[in-house]
Amino acid sequence: MNLKQIHWVLAGFAMAGGFMLAGCVGAANAKPSKSAAAAVLAEDPAYREFARELNREAGLSEADVLATLAKARVQQSILDAMSRPAEAKPWKDYRPIFLTDKRRDDGIAFYRANRELIERAAAEFGVAPEIIVAIIGVETSYGRNFGSYRVLDALVTLAFHYPPRSQFFRSELRQLFLLGDAHMAYPIDELVGSYAGAMGWGQFIPTSVANFARDYDGDGRIDLWNSLPDIIGSVANYFAVHGWKAGGPVAVMSSTAANARAISPDGLEPVYPVEQLQAWGYAPAAPVDAAELGTLLKLEGKEGREDWLTFHNFYVISRYNRSPLYSMAVFQLAGEIAAGVASDTP
Repeated sequence: MNLKQIHWVLAGFAMAGGFMLAGCVGAANAKPSKSAAAAVLAEDPAYREFARELNREAGLSEADVLATLAKARVQQSILDAMSRPAEAKPWKDYRPIFLTDKRRDDGIAFYRANRELIERAAAEFGVAPEIIVAIIGVETSYGRNFGSYRVLDALVTLAFHYPPRSQFFRSELRQLFLLGDAHMAYPIDELVGSYAGAMGWGQFIPTSVANFARDYDGDGRIDLWNSLPDIIGSVANYFAVHGWKAGGPVAVMSSTAANARAISPDGLEPVYPVEQLQAWGYAPAAPVDAAELGTLLKLEGKEGREDWLTFHNFYVISRYNRSPLYSMAVFQLAGEIAAGVASDTP
């Protein structure tokens, strides 16, 4: 990290108390006693079966897995948070949460402070630089709020005490153990993140860490909290692996005819050529190649219904979070950041 980046971080784009994991990094890494592991066994036999699975499938010590699980604390606040996701809101209420003047201005400042690093990663991975910045802005307000839950607490709570998605979170908990201390910059029982177990400035769940995170500063470890190169390189790689098309369209508003054909696309995958959408009464408000594949997204905006034509790159954003509202927030924030940074050019 160069001095300019350090100045940016110290200026306030880290959690209170310093640029470490909310006071967790550096804690003693001693294993709990046998009695602690025994308490886990007595509490829920599902823990024991989980440890046996990791032993059979990955060769991890059953006793060590149980000892780590014994450190976890089941938290009701995590279960409560799962029941009120922001994505349940309509676009008119969702948009003001993420597209604020402060988030835009902070994004422009973050870009300016780290321009060389951001543009180098964007060029290497073939991703729009403003998209990298917008993701970090939407996820954690540029590192100011990456969560205050231990990842271990979140995943144990959801894997064993949240039946609607227990299988998903059990898989993520398994992957957390497989990451191991050697793969991450800190021991797995010290990692801090969101109530759903997402980590660092880019909010990567364990499977995303395993598949997409990058040691972009070349120090032999992946640090999604304290290494801006690793953070930015990992987000860029995520989009590259999911097929971001450099220079491709993301979304444009539709000028919809009064007699437009009614269509209800199933999901965000682009399946209709623009020329077909236009023939049906959905004309792009900005020029788009007639052969480009897109789809229709209807949103409930502040001034009424908004019709959007969305394309492959919009779908790629949705691989980060499946909500179309999330993808639209990232897209629009990225546009505002790009416009602000472009004003720097003489």
